[in-house]
Amino acid sequence: MFGNLAHSQLQQLWWIIVATVGSLFLFMTFVQGGQTLLATAARTEEEKSLIINSIGRKWELTFTTLVLFGGAFFAAFPLFYATSFGGAYWVWILILFTFIVQAVSFEYRRKPGNLLGTKTYDAFLFINGSVGLLLIGAAVATFFSGSNFQLSAYNSVTWQHPLRGLEAAFSLFNLSLGIFLAFLARILGAMYLLNHIHHDSLEERLRKAAFNNLLCALPFLLYFLARLLVMGGYAVEPQTGAVALVAGKYLSNLLAMPLVLILLLAGLVLVVAAVALTRFTPRRSGIWLAGPGTVFVGLSLFFLAGFNHTAFYPSKFDLQSSLTIANASSSHYTLTAMSYVAIAVPFVLAYIAYVWRLMDARKLTVDDLQGEEAEDLY
Repeated sequence: MFGNLAHSQLQQLWWIIVATVGSLFLFMTFVQGGQTLLATAARTEEEKSLIINSIGRKWELTFTTLVLFGGAFFAAFPLFYATSFGGAYWVWILILFTFIVQAVSFEYRRKPGNLLGTKTYDAFLFINGSVGLLLIGAAVATFFSGSNFQLSAYNSVTWQHPLRGLEAAFSLFNLSLGIFLAFLARILGAMYLLNHIHHDSLEERLRKAAFNNLLCALPFLLYFLARLLVMGGYAVEPQTGAVALVAGKYLSNLLAMPLVLILLLAGLVLVVAAVALTRFTPRRSGIWLAGPGTVFVGLSLFFLAGFNHTAFYPSKFDLQSSLTIANASSSHYTLTAMSYVAIAVPFVLAYIAYVWRLMDARKLTVDDLQGEEAEDLY
């Protein structure tokens, strides 16, 4: 079945799969958003405990989705992996470090006799939810703004900036996407917690948090989108593979791919509608509108970066070193084999959805923090 597809069709199929997993990860960052809300929404130890134990049941799913995203990217587009991780390693090391301290914090936050204390682990969780997402956003924004690398004839990468990828965080354009993702995670976190926790005084603060964080996120989102539509983009000549900087490339991509434009607009409308329902009505289910909205926005950004003859990982230093889904992908044989394995993915997702439904079937209350099961709390 997949073996009969052309190499270019398999490359596009795997860009869609990678984009889907990456967009699901964006939705799952409600865990990171919930971690940062520990410092602002919770006012008592009891409220902190409710928040940490609500998101504590999901943090491994977020981490697993991130690993799955990295693994799929590595297998399908190994040249990107080699170029980015081999050259921009400081930004990736810092991102991974924030996820390491997250895992340590969930495991040891309530362990008897821990040397660092609960507040230290809460600070680690805040760093993961803020700095980690900011750096991820800045790194993803380089899909449009470009990076400083050059590839040799043997695809050996030479990074042309001493900060080794951290320079991405000093660009206002890149930073805007990173800050937007951090605030978006807090919006998702507030709505997830509202849906899962039953606690009257915490409920009102979570509703306000979703609305206030949307107000904080909008300026950065609007700046990022405005710059994206007017900036030059990295176009690929289909016949020769030569890369050139073209004015208004991403705007022309949106016009050439109406479905991508619809995904972007529909995603943003769903997120805003979810926040409005959460703030101005008694409904608790805003997360199930904002979640698909976030996935739609993520898909539109990935498609905008990789389709319509566009270099998804452009080099500002040497345009012809830029990576496309054509020159960065695995072989036809590898993509075919992986495609058969990917057939199992929907069944895995269905199982996760089933387990998720069972875990959230009953709202988390103060009573759940007491009794014999309290020893297993985060």
